[in-house]
Amino acid sequence: MRHQFYLVGIFSAVLLALLTGCDNSTPKPVIDKQSGLKITPYGSWISPITAEDVYGLSDDFGELQSVNGALYFVQTDSAAAGRVGIKRLEDDTTITTAVTSQFDVRSRVHEYGGSPFLGIGKSIFVSKAEDQLLYRIAPNQEPVPLTLSGTRHADCVSYSKGSRIICVREDHRNSEEPTSSLVALNLNFAGEGETLIEGDDFYSSPRVSPDMKTLAWIAWQHPNMPWDNTELWIGDLDPKGGVHNPKRLLSDKHGSITQVLFSPSGQLYFVADFDNWWNLYRINSAGKLEQVLDKDAEFAVPDWKLGNHNYAFESDNTIIASYSDKGQASLIRIFLDTGITESIAVDFGEISQVVKGESGIYFVGNKVTPEKGIYRVNGRGTDLIYSPKVPVIDPRYISRAESISFNSNDGETIYGYFYGPKNPDYIAPNDMRPPLIVMLHSGPTAKASLAFRRDIQFWTSRGFAVLDLNYRGSSGFGRAYRQSLYGKWGIADVEDAVRAAGYLVNKGWVDGTKLVMRGSSAGGLTVLSALAFYDTFKAGVSYAGISDMEVLSRDAHKFESSYLELLVGKNSVENNVYRERSPLHHLDGVKEPLLLIQGGDDPVVLAKQSTKVFNELKRRGIPTAYLEFEGEGHNLRDPENKMTAIEAELYFYGKVFGFTPAGHIPTLKIENAHRLKRH
Repeated sequence: MRHQFYLVGIFSAVLLALLTGCDNSTPKPVIDKQSGLKITPYGSWISPITAEDVYGLSDDFGELQSVNGALYFVQTDSAAAGRVGIKRLEDDTTITTAVTSQFDVRSRVHEYGGSPFLGIGKSIFVSKAEDQLLYRIAPNQEPVPLTLSGTRHADCVSYSKGSRIICVREDHRNSEEPTSSLVALNLNFAGEGETLIEGDDFYSSPRVSPDMKTLAWIAWQHPNMPWDNTELWIGDLDPKGGVHNPKRLLSDKHGSITQVLFSPSGQLYFVADFDNWWNLYRINSAGKLEQVLDKDAEFAVPDWKLGNHNYAFESDNTIIASYSDKGQASLIRIFLDTGITESIAVDFGEISQVVKGESGIYFVGNKVTPEKGIYRVNGRGTDLIYSPKVPVIDPRYISRAESISFNSNDGETIYGYFYGPKNPDYIAPNDMRPPLIVMLHSGPTAKASLAFRRDIQFWTSRGFAVLDLNYRGSSGFGRAYRQSLYGKWGIADVEDAVRAAGYLVNKGWVDGTKLVMRGSSAGGLTVLSALAFYDTFKAGVSYAGISDMEVLSRDAHKFESSYLELLVGKNSVENNVYRERSPLHHLDGVKEPLLLIQGGDDPVVLAKQSTKVFNELKRRGIPTAYLEFEGEGHNLRDPENKMTAIEAELYFYGKVFGFTPAGHIPTLKIENAHRLKRH
């Protein structure tokens, strides 16, 4: 059921048209004599790609694990409001449900979770979203909780000698900041478990050596994020319990260490950005550090979530690894004895969850075309073995990305992917250029990628141009680029978005009077800041956008509680920097329309940030609209809510830029709509 923010029915639609002066009728298009195509303004093109095509079917899956010859993975279920279940793939052909989506598999360790289950034999140990308890689920048995209320567990590994599992724990049972540790849990009954390692602010990636004698793990402390500076540790595992002789490795090295993995023979491998790029390293038999491959590319991603896997051992002498080179994802085979590599796949936009299975190496792949799924490495190629059911999109309506780059104010190269309008049925009048939507990822340490996105095609098939921007601070371009935003958040990212729009206007690709930004979380802050401090953009859409840095610093959960110290700087409260950069305190500079979309139960950016902006702009007479979805967190999960939101955006853009969207788009209440300009 669509939300109450919309007026539906014939009477309401007619009444709204009378009140706003909007003509919802679709005029008969003029036909171009030369091409036979309909001549219609950008934005009003009829598209076969609906909101339901974008969000109506489940296609979000990952967390691959090989268990007893089968592959297990999590997958969202659109029919269950975006809840998550676990699927089992046998013999590369047969799919069954291992854990129903009604159980809702999701960890909230570090708030963003990841790695929410572990398979052992015929049992699955899985974190439940509702209570964050870890359950044992066995065939023909009711789920049995193994952990205590107030604790969260994830990134678990089996330790068969002790008949236990070792997990990352986050303990929320005290009123202060939650504590982190590595714990061993009994497989059969609930209890406190045994604390193995504690004392650091954060832990991840516990890994047990093949001989079951060594435990390796990652630790880090405030104010670092896991993509800044982390520590690699090892300790001796005692079969009777406990970890002895813990020792930090590579204490002389500075960088982000991630994705720890033992080779079949017991050598310790990992990914680190000691030399700007996340590359593969190992500790050799003499205990010395060796770089496996030196490449100006990223063999890892920021660990916002636990359980990332960019490489796996095909044999003791070969590794299958994925990397990203300026947005292009590739898969290679590395021969460890010679250092020789061979290409396996280059036609992907994203490759993740590279794991060793019974029949070879598997991974989750998203191509630059609509194809996506679970693939198996086959020699020097790949086979698609499982693909989710998604809407079929006529390739004639698909816009392909064009990589662009331009210079920032300080000469840094900025990257993005431009998608032009694409619809085989329409052309626009000769004197028109398309409106531009600049899309801003969250993080701000996330990234735009070349992986096919149906939401982008929703816009381009209607006559919009889209720029998916990798502003300074984005991942995928090395450590220096990732950290180039530090101290400059709210300034450099905004400058990059403004310059990106100007770059495309100057090339004649888009209409400079019809520029809009949309972003979520950190990207939402960029949207709000651009409207407050610049006059480039004519509208903005903020999904859970950060408006007040000082409030964010007070409300932030443990994982991000020191992140602002890196992004903005130390002593920012005392020096009034938070206030200077927070758009909430500069709303007098916002002159253009704004749509705010917010989850009511967002634990990261509380809804009060968005409501303050909405109420103030409404008071000032700025056209603005606000949608809040009850029960939703930081990111919208329910496909129905996602459909509501994207259609609200389309209606909003139509009102702002004076075109009538094709089809039956629900109306949106825009405060101060009478003050909308016609660009």
